[in-house]
Amino acid sequence: MIWLHRYAKLVVAAAVVLISAGGLVTSTGSGLAVPDWPTTYGYFMFSFPLSKMVGGIIYEHGHRMIASIVGLLTIGLAGLLWWWERRTWVRRLGWIALVAVVLQGILGGITVLYFLPAPISIGHAGLAQVFLCLVVSVALFTSPGWQRGGLPARLRARDVTLERLGLGLPVLIYVQILVGAIVRHTGAGLAIPDFPLVFGGLVPPDWSPAVVVHFAHRVGALLAALLVGALAGHIWARYPGRPDLRRPAALLVALVAVQIALGGWTVLSQKAVAVNTAHVATGSLVLVTVLVLALRIHRHRFPDAVAPGAERMPALQGAGDRRAAWSAVK
Repeated sequence: MIWLHRYAKLVVAAAVVLISAGGLVTSTGSGLAVPDWPTTYGYFMFSFPLSKMVGGIIYEHGHRMIASIVGLLTIGLAGLLWWWERRTWVRRLGWIALVAVVLQGILGGITVLYFLPAPISIGHAGLAQVFLCLVVSVALFTSPGWQRGGLPARLRARDVTLERLGLGLPVLIYVQILVGAIVRHTGAGLAIPDFPLVFGGLVPPDWSPAVVVHFAHRVGALLAALLVGALAGHIWARYPGRPDLRRPAALLVALVAVQIALGGWTVLSQKAVAVNTAHVATGSLVLVTVLVLALRIHRHRFPDAVAPGAERMPALQGAGDRRAAWSAVK
């Protein structure tokens, strides 16, 4: 059902906008511009006067409104999956995404009510990435290409290198994003004031907690870039006939290059708002791109994978089919 896939992509787009808006709140220091929650200066979320949206309130209240819209869209996604999707594990992903977005909203509220405690703020940022990964996965699993895929005929049997990189890189990128959140929410963004050097050298001459976490973020970026290059080179060399792997690999290389450049620019610009926010948003795009690539690499492990040439169970195409299926079960 192409419309379900398109709706899932809409939720993905909204989630990316939400994460970007959250990055903008942090970049502008607007996290406490609205000191109450779930109300906004005593107003219901959508009844807050536009005339009062000034200064940091624009960013914080705007972030809340976008989050509410994403929550409503996710409720719709979970409901549509429950009614139309025949694969139980995909339906469950929709409900997990709904739970994640609810918890995300609660963490956001706690962050405000307790005056931006770093652990909660970091957890809020980390859960946002998990939610994005969940809805991206749903969008991929409902795509026509995935449902036609079966077992990739051109994927070499037991390509251990490809499989391990496909499993390890999403984890590494996610950890790198968490470290970046620690940098942002502990004020360590300018603990090392130069780039690409570190206090004019390769290693900090003196160490403090802020310098440690900032330097760890740079080391993680270097390691991620090397492994992304290795994964992309492996795919380009061994799978010339797999555009479903080659295209996201090329996009991933480009995004990582942009992300590293934005990281350096963030430091050199003294954390300019636009650059800092773009760094957050691009990090999310890196994560979901490597996730899509990993899922395609491991396509054969999923319950709906079939051997090439084998018959595939036809998907339910409409309400009549769905109701017929319910009647058969009863």
